[in-house]
Amino acid sequence: MSPAPVTTSRPSAAFIAASWFALLAGMGGFLIGLWNAAMALNEKGYYFTVLMFGLFAVISLQKTVRDQLEKIPVTGLYYGLAWFATLLAILLLVVGLWNATLTLSEKGFYAMAFLLSLFGAIAVQKNTRDMGSAPKVSAGMGDTE
Repeated sequence: MSPAPVTTSRPSAAFIAASWFALLAGMGGFLIGLWNAAMALNEKGYYFTVLMFGLFAVISLQKTVRDQLEKIPVTGLYYGLAWFATLLAILLLVVGLWNATLTLSEKGFYAMAFLLSLFGAIAVQKNTRDMGSAPKVSAGMGDTE
């Protein structure tokens, strides 16, 4: 028995707004925290790089998972690399925070902002793809083109 084809519907405006808010709030909070942190510039660079790497990794992972669901060919190597990069970004943040001379509340702030950013990036990418593949709705009748 083969699985049913994946159908996508257009995401609601509220979910799109919430996704963008999560991404911007997570990234903004993380970056403002770094800007105001009393740490060396190389430490700030490390955390900034981990954030950017993590955002790229989760977007890539979400795309490969979605491609597989839609029966678009994805090599096993790339799929594995996407998972590896995502887990590595999280591990790098955990190791950095574990060894940082920050208060526990600061460590928690960076961890939560990082995870909110990753969630927001996944949701924004999903919405972007859903809007591109969902049938268009005409303004007057609600019929699909």
